[in-house]
Amino acid sequence: MIFVKDLSYSYGREPIFSGASFYLDKNQKAGLVGSNGSGKSTLFKLLTGEDQPDDGKVEVGGQIMLVPQEVKHDPQMEKAPSIRHYLDPKQTAEDYELLRIISKLELAQFSLDSSPRNLSGGQKTKLAIARALVQKPDVLLLDEPTNFLDTEGKNWVMNFLGRYPKTLLVISHDLSLLDSKIDKILEINLQTKKIDEYAGNYSSYLQLKGEKENLLVRQIHVQERHIAQMKKGWLKMSHVKSEKGVRQRLQLEKRIDQLSASLPQMPLQAKKIKIKLPDPQWVGEMPLIAQDINKTYGSKVVLNSVSFDIKRGERIALSGPNGAGKSTLIKILIGLTLPDSGEIVKDEKLLIGYYSQEFETFDFQKTLHQTVKDKCGLPESTIRSLLGRFLFTGDQVFQKVGSLSGGEKTRLSIALLLAQNYNLLILDEPTTYLDVLSQRLILEAIKLYQGAMIVVSHTPEFISELKPSRQFLLPENKMVLLS
Repeated sequence: MIFVKDLSYSYGREPIFSGASFYLDKNQKAGLVGSNGSGKSTLFKLLTGEDQPDDGKVEVGGQIMLVPQEVKHDPQMEKAPSIRHYLDPKQTAEDYELLRIISKLELAQFSLDSSPRNLSGGQKTKLAIARALVQKPDVLLLDEPTNFLDTEGKNWVMNFLGRYPKTLLVISHDLSLLDSKIDKILEINLQTKKIDEYAGNYSSYLQLKGEKENLLVRQIHVQERHIAQMKKGWLKMSHVKSEKGVRQRLQLEKRIDQLSASLPQMPLQAKKIKIKLPDPQWVGEMPLIAQDINKTYGSKVVLNSVSFDIKRGERIALSGPNGAGKSTLIKILIGLTLPDSGEIVKDEKLLIGYYSQEFETFDFQKTLHQTVKDKCGLPESTIRSLLGRFLFTGDQVFQKVGSLSGGEKTRLSIALLLAQNYNLLILDEPTTYLDVLSQRLILEAIKLYQGAMIVVSHTPEFISELKPSRQFLLPENKMVLLS
């Protein structure tokens, strides 16, 4: 059970919640939605007691467990002598149950006696999800549980959650996979700072939300036209010099100001955001060639005689299941990792822009403004304009990068890439943390890019709209021509 009443919370001078309320009963399954940066992860911290509200009441009945979208520091994981002890501290589950769960979460390569401290960031997140599924707390909070999973893993997790016997609140861009099991949607309203409740599943929410926003847009347009007509009337009265005429003009002016101030904000989905990209720097016909690349880690062969090339302006989809070596190949292509053998041939004019879901290239102590200034060397007015086009406004530009949500870091990463004249973009899962609106914003920006592009994504619609000319399959080491 979760009961929230008149919740208020601010980050610095920026209000995140103002008088927000909602209720989840025992054994309810609900989805939490809202644009990136609206406060979804913050709400989870308030529910677990990691953070405290400025005002209002937050009550949670029973044991609560949160799995964040990024496991950075988990004391339980760090002190656990083995994966088995981390997953099941009380040792009540059978080994075959634990092995089945970690296998479905793509961790089959690890034994239960392995140390959890040796896992990568994405693997630690999967292990934390496994722990929550094993322990079955009274209230389970999951923040993007399918981020690091391929399609099969996503389906398994959502099917498992559909059978979860207790209260469940999920933030996910794959809520459609849980659609039939959800009985409520909670939406953080970025404009009112409240939490709107929608009874029913995710599909019902999308329909009701769309109808609500279409009505609001029509109401705004009607009011805007009414204000425009009043302004025309005010201009016609400007030549009147009598005392009565001046008084009427002032009254009309006051009424125009009141109506303008009360005009609701246009829904974000209805705003037309245009992004002008710089032209890529000129590069030769074949900017990058990989020849017979081999890479092993211990006894595991990750890449075996991989040969790969990309032409100027070409788009290639890099595909394969998790563990097939996609990220390793990308890191070799950009020089972050050396191959055991083979050669990467690069044009002397090649400039690579790289996006990774791990955000390795960010200094988390710098502000957004300083980050853009350092990486792009843009003038002040252009920095604010660039960040605004990627939905960073007001004091947000002076937040530290480390305080951003995963989706906000993604938007910042893509903004930095598209503000520079790279002639090859390499994007490793660019939609991992993005809400639907941000996915559309990023997709429309990337579609306009004129340079070469290598993209890894588990979102088929994203790849389809980019219209890659070829697809490179791993572990088959096969290039496929797309129609």
